[in-house]
Amino acid sequence: MPMGAAAMAYALWTRFLKHNPANPSWADRDRFVLSAGHGSMLLYSLLHLTGYDLPLAELKRFRQWGSKTPGHPERGHTKGVEVATGPLGQGFSNGVGMAIAEAWLAARYNKPGHAVVDHFVYSICGDGDLMEGITHEAASLAGHLQLGKIVYLYDQNMISLAGATNMCFTEDVAKRFQAYGWHTRHVVDGNDVEEVASAIAEAKGEVNKPSLILVRTHIGYGSPKKQDTFGAHGNPLGEEELLAAKKALGWPSTEKFFLPETAVAHFREALGTGAKAEDAWDAKFAAYAKEFPKEAAEFKQITGGKLPEDWAADLPKWKPSDKAIATRAAGGEVMNGLAKRIPNLVGGSADLNPSTNTALKGLGDFQPSETGGPGTAGAVGGVWGYAGHNVAFGVREHAMGAAVNGMAAHGGVLPFSATFLVFSDYVKPSIRLAALSKLRAFYVFTHDSIAVGEDGPTHEPIEQLAGLRAIPGLTVIRPADATETAEAWSFAVQHEGPTLFALSRQNTPHLDRAAAKGGVAKGAYVLADAEGGAPEVILIGTGTEVALCVAAQAQLKAAGTRARVVSMPSWSLFEAQDAAYQESVLPAALRKRVTVEAGCSQGWHKWVADGTIIGIDHFGASAPGAEVLKNFGFTAEHVTSAALKLLGR
Repeated sequence: MPMGAAAMAYALWTRFLKHNPANPSWADRDRFVLSAGHGSMLLYSLLHLTGYDLPLAELKRFRQWGSKTPGHPERGHTKGVEVATGPLGQGFSNGVGMAIAEAWLAARYNKPGHAVVDHFVYSICGDGDLMEGITHEAASLAGHLQLGKIVYLYDQNMISLAGATNMCFTEDVAKRFQAYGWHTRHVVDGNDVEEVASAIAEAKGEVNKPSLILVRTHIGYGSPKKQDTFGAHGNPLGEEELLAAKKALGWPSTEKFFLPETAVAHFREALGTGAKAEDAWDAKFAAYAKEFPKEAAEFKQITGGKLPEDWAADLPKWKPSDKAIATRAAGGEVMNGLAKRIPNLVGGSADLNPSTNTALKGLGDFQPSETGGPGTAGAVGGVWGYAGHNVAFGVREHAMGAAVNGMAAHGGVLPFSATFLVFSDYVKPSIRLAALSKLRAFYVFTHDSIAVGEDGPTHEPIEQLAGLRAIPGLTVIRPADATETAEAWSFAVQHEGPTLFALSRQNTPHLDRAAAKGGVAKGAYVLADAEGGAPEVILIGTGTEVALCVAAQAQLKAAGTRARVVSMPSWSLFEAQDAAYQESVLPAALRKRVTVEAGCSQGWHKWVADGTIIGIDHFGASAPGAEVLKNFGFTAEHVTSAALKLLGR
């Protein structure tokens, strides 16, 4: 792929891409995404040639232990790599999120005569990208939103890993994208640099449509035996064919890493051009700051990843005597409280605002200004345009997750998504990449257990929490009540990495914290300790099941048994605490424990010691939520009896 796509990459990187290799994080740079991440060496070559901090020695160590040139691009591992790509379609969809972020920042901060946010999102994608379902969702969304700053080059080599694409992919891609609302153009010869450049220039002029340029290329270009074969897709050419390709291309040397000085000098012009572009932007921003000091200060703050000093001033608070509410409802209150002080909280749900409670009230709808209007059914209210904080992702969970990752990778916004926990299965590939990339992204999942009830087993999560907790670097939080929900969000907005919230549909009481020793940031803490002596048993719960543990503690007390209640909203945060704190919450000597969570039992064996796991390792049922919980053993009485049985009473 790097051989076939080289000409289009050359045209883009030397004639159009606005970037400064000496400062890969410059705020107004164009973003380039190699969605066809299996062609990572194309990106590494471009980074090295244009002067990024990627020495030739690292290219020589391609795919080797500890090298800066892994088999697929990884964000944070190699300077100049904007997003981690590899799973096909992810980079394409990340780019849509980047364009959303660019449009939002431009709408909020640009002023007449002061365009401090004005850059494009470019990508090279391939046949495999466009086969994946996620790109169908993302392309549909981008077309609806009229994201004209997207310019994608489609490396149409008609070869996939297993063979020719005519075995499985024969649709008219251009017509499909035109139906989505995209501008399209064909380039019949991918090695015609002038034609590619003309197509890019035309695409940049289409301000109200994203663009897809279909470039006919030849995989393994120049290889006498492997050009246009799937043998050039996933395997090296081999020594003999490599020499034959160099000879066929008229390459002046058989040296493996031969770099003609004139070519390197030409590419390295990017350093001077980039420095001038950034200097010009600095001068532009200085003039902007002089005229709009408040906006400039806020822009610098959010693009620097900082929070306002008073970010928590409007967080809601609750008392034990307050009316019980669902944690999804509490989450909505918390988000709206944060949005009053944090200017860049932006996101939305997969057509589920009334259910996930994630609408930022009065903060506008992110929409093309000329379509619809504030009176549109489902509009949150406020501004109707790109300055709106609420993105209507539609029923597109796959694209929503990837777009939120792109927004986070772009910088300047704190992005969130929302849907039901059972549909985290649709979002999980993106969540995994967010964890790999340490993106500050928020995933709100409501309807977190069999208490969903009437919707039945298709909507009742069982194994989802276990799978999500298994993702390295992802903080999963299942808060017990409204206060823990507020604490979870307080952690998330300060955390450098993705955070996932599992929130309830059903109401739950506000827990009494008068004797609590800790909070959500510790992962687990003693909510209520035994009275009258050392505890004989520990009741450990998450989510709304913590209230069952509290009720069971009272029942056990009446039966003459001392119990400690531990709320454990986040396994990973608890595991990050030192041994002394972990011992203070779960003493190693106290092995009689009952864990309570309305999800599968997998993983709980680490915490239960010699105790009992109350979970659900089968699908749920369709009935009122309270009835489902009762029939599957999620009652205070069942928790009490399990504890007494452990103690032989």
